[in-house]
Amino acid sequence: MTKETKKEKVSISIFRKRWRKFKTFKRGYYAFVALVIFYVLSFILPLFINHTAILVKYNGNYYFPLFKSGIYESTFFGQDGFGETNYRLLKKSFEESNSDNWVLMPVYPFSPNENLLDETDGSPPHSPSTQHIFGTDDRARDVFARTLYGFNISISFALVVTFFAYLIGVSIGSMLGFFGGKVDIFGQRIIEIWSTLPFLYVMIIVSSILQPNFILLVLILTAFSWMGITYYVRGEFYREKARDYVSAAVSLGAKNRTIIFKHILPNSLTPIISFAPFAIVADITALVSLDFLGFGLPPPTPSWGQLVRQGMTNIEHWWLVAIPLAAMFLTLIAIVFIGEAIREAFDPKVYSRMR
Repeated sequence: MTKETKKEKVSISIFRKRWRKFKTFKRGYYAFVALVIFYVLSFILPLFINHTAILVKYNGNYYFPLFKSGIYESTFFGQDGFGETNYRLLKKSFEESNSDNWVLMPVYPFSPNENLLDETDGSPPHSPSTQHIFGTDDRARDVFARTLYGFNISISFALVVTFFAYLIGVSIGSMLGFFGGKVDIFGQRIIEIWSTLPFLYVMIIVSSILQPNFILLVLILTAFSWMGITYYVRGEFYREKARDYVSAAVSLGAKNRTIIFKHILPNSLTPIISFAPFAIVADITALVSLDFLGFGLPPPTPSWGQLVRQGMTNIEHWWLVAIPLAAMFLTLIAIVFIGEAIREAFDPKVYSRMR
């Protein structure tokens, strides 16, 4: 028996088969790799995009302002005036003095929430330039920095909402599908009543009482996002619990908990996983829409929706609309490509045909 024949006879897990199938869809696979890389890098954005210096050498001593919880006053480095040190001006001052002092700044030395009125000419918004490659918004804040920081917030928000919505939806859907009968009937009626609540009205009422923040928005979006997944899980449980392997588990005296989590649920994950990327798309769109309407994250949180809202009130400044919408489009189209690849990779017909 040749080595190639042996390799063919080695058993491959269904996960590895699906992963290989997923990798054959190039645009979905490359979109997945790119999105993961950009999302991981977004957590270390302060090292690359920030107005705070990474390292300062002053009078023979070294300081790390970026990693210090406190704020160095301007006088600490021998500058006139009080308040937080402007490290861009400090770097320029050290260079002009020809001393041994120096400042190491991030590659792009601007922060998303920093007001630049004192360093820019004219009234904001300012058009794209070599200094601010995407221009500034109506508060003279750098649009490039706000767009990239907004990417991290949007993806993180969507992932958290999707996780908790799936946790609730899968739990309730599995209970309804497994027990059926009166549990299913009453559960479905409760879901139908809850789904009739108008989301936007609830959001307006809550915003008038409480200041929206990341956690509050996650709770509200989760409360309105879990219902759809229950229908998928419920249907899968109804189908799977009629299978012979479930009857065998029941005849062997397996507990309901074991049957649900060890037998039925692993075989019901295909539609759930396939639907997840599109749920993430919906959550990102919901956050951008809420920010656009003024019911989302509080200012000055970097947000694509807030940038678009500024652009609509300053329509002649095209970059305030084009830049965040382009970032949103590229992100969502990448997630859709990933969703298409996952849907094809998890297609049950691929590995269930009789050959």
